[in-house]
Amino acid sequence: MAHWSVKALLCTFLLLPAMVSADVCAEDDQGKQVCLSEPARRIATLSPGATELTFAAGAGDRVVAVVNHSDYPPAALKLPLVGTHTRIDMEALLALKPDLVITWVTGNPPAQVELLQELGLPMFSIEPRTFEAVSRAIERISILAGTKPVGFAEAERFRTGMKAIAAQYRDVEPIPVFYQVWEQPLMTINDEHLIGKVLKLCGGVNVFGDMPRMVPRISAEVVLEANPDVILTGSVDGESDDQLDRWRDYSGLSAVEKDNLFFVPASPISRPTPRLLEATRLICEKLDTARER
Repeated sequence: MAHWSVKALLCTFLLLPAMVSADVCAEDDQGKQVCLSEPARRIATLSPGATELTFAAGAGDRVVAVVNHSDYPPAALKLPLVGTHTRIDMEALLALKPDLVITWVTGNPPAQVELLQELGLPMFSIEPRTFEAVSRAIERISILAGTKPVGFAEAERFRTGMKAIAAQYRDVEPIPVFYQVWEQPLMTINDEHLIGKVLKLCGGVNVFGDMPRMVPRISAEVVLEANPDVILTGSVDGESDDQLDRWRDYSGLSAVEKDNLFFVPASPISRPTPRLLEATRLICEKLDTARER
């Protein structure tokens, strides 16, 4: 009997490392280590960006709950809604029994996030603010979902694509740019914002890049004083609308004089997801057109 007890104990120790390694773990953007006993099978994404990143990680078929405006990829539109990113329908979310909830660091209501944590739901917080962070977010989600081959391949595709753009535009002629986030109130971005990083990658010089706030409010007067060669804004599908019409009243404005008022698709440029690669290429093309003019 003693012989079998020792043998059982030895087997337990031999199996222990395998049991520990069976856990899937990843560190979120708040520095918290999140571990699951097995890959997530029922994922709730509480922001449109988190939804896109989860699909990019190859785990779209694991998503059981999304929030309003989760409109990409199209398959996300068919999933159950559990409120908005600023107000979660807790009852609807809990009824779907997620085994992983992916939150947005600055987007979701802290009190509701805390309640979900108290209820014991595994929470994984993300908010990529650099190009590399987009790739890393995809990789970490794929680890937690058990979809590493797909997720790591997509992350590398994005990483390689952004590096190629950086190499292509490393020595281009700089051109002053104003990016209009919103018309009323008038808002822009600084160089710390991901859109600001895109402008810089394409050889653009953000005329409000050194402002302390990431998304500052500004006046028309300071735009006229900065006199950018290019004015960019986001719109539905990148189609021209009336958002930039106000600037046409200022014929002496360099961007107006040179007809450099450009529109880009708002969703891809405003979300830190793989679609940012295509949006960056488009912005670079717009700035190339402005240089030619």
